[in-house]
Amino acid sequence: MTRSRHSTELSRMSKTQGHSEEFESMTATSHAVIGTIIAAKIGNPALAVPIALASHVAADMIPHWDVATNGNGKGDGKVLKNSIVDVALGFLVSYLIIQLFFPQVNLLYAFVVIVASQLPDWLMIPYYLFNSKNKFSCAVYKFQKLFDNRLDKPWGIITQTTVILLLLIISIMI
Repeated sequence: MTRSRHSTELSRMSKTQGHSEEFESMTATSHAVIGTIIAAKIGNPALAVPIALASHVAADMIPHWDVATNGNGKGDGKVLKNSIVDVALGFLVSYLIIQLFFPQVNLLYAFVVIVASQLPDWLMIPYYLFNSKNKFSCAVYKFQKLFDNRLDKPWGIITQTTVILLLLIISIMI
């Protein structure tokens, strides 16, 4: 099989078979920013943590792109590397948002709320990285698939960025 024919076949498989074997979610950075906003606006962890968890589902319902969209051709190593960079970027961006706009927020508290906003994706790690197909991992995977709404570049990035920026602007104003 020639190189171009092989690439075409991979692309066709990716489109027809879906994305069942890669990380699926709005970017970790977007979830982190949403968690940061929740931590800044809700000082009670008994409210903030469940709201952060619910925000994950709501955010993933918005058509979005993530580091694994069309990941079938990227290879597991590249998807993992991109995911790690995404998580690190999310914490960096959240730290900067706190320092610039919400300096009164305790960093440890914000970290807990951010992790809660990303938790459904963290719970997917055994399924993806270790091929763990136990009842819990499969249940988490099936739950995530219920609301994941992917959209490829550029529109998936545009919708996600627009929503996150609007949320940030509104949270700064109120």
